Amino acid sequence: MKKSRPFRFKQFDIYHDECAMKVGTDGVLVGAWADVNAAKTVLDIGTGSGLIAIMAAQKNQSAHITGIDIDEAAYQQALKNVQLSPWSERISIQKIAIQNFAHLSSKYSFDSIISNPPYFNNGTKSTIQKRQIARHTQDLSYEALLQSVDVLLNKEGVFSVILPYKEGLFFQKTASQYNLQLSHVVEVRSKKNKPIERLLMAFKKKPSILKRDQLIIQFEERNNWTPEYVALTKEFYFKM
Repeated sequence: MKKSRPFRFKQFDIYHDECAMKVGTDGVLVGAWADVNAAKTVLDIGTGSGLIAIMAAQKNQSAHITGIDIDEAAYQQALKNVQLSPWSERISIQKIAIQNFAHLSSKYSFDSIISNPPYFNNGTKSTIQKRQIARHTQDLSYEALLQSVDVLLNKEGVFSVILPYKEGLFFQKTASQYNLQLSHVVEVRSKKNKPIERLLMAFKKKPSILKRDQLIIQFEERNNWTPEYVALTKEFYFKM
């Protein structure tokens, strides 16, 4: 049997062969971008391989991080990756749906909540059930996610999320119904002449002046990264 190889970052490795969703740009983007600097507690919703939870632990050397996922294989893989990381004593992984977690943990609150959530509402669904769960909102609707975040995010906390452009616009409108106000949005393009492909969004419970930014990942030549993308990801990627 061929031994799986991890995705190697500067300070940790991520095995993702058992996970429905592999390590990708979206997870790295939101993990690198999310503000956890002042957080004492961080929650990663839909942790998958544990990537975002481990990134948060690297960025904040004192925070306690909790990662949750409903899928057994993802849960087991995240446990393995956390155990192999330098910050295993500060990261807890649980196999539980966010709705149940919010109900059981309603007396507690988090300073930072991060998610790279499912985003397909319709269209062709994957024939692989695990990948379908990870990619489609039928098992985690925006409403269920936002309602849980409203319960779990403390008054001064920040909820960070990444979504495709159209889904992100809808998510913004829905968030306002759950006591969450958009405070920062970054429009992400793969190249300058490409349309907006992703939205990095931060929400708070208290209204604030909305900050808007743009991020272009690379110039026209392949792997010719922009200074802004390098600055965002250089603490994680080897070749930055």
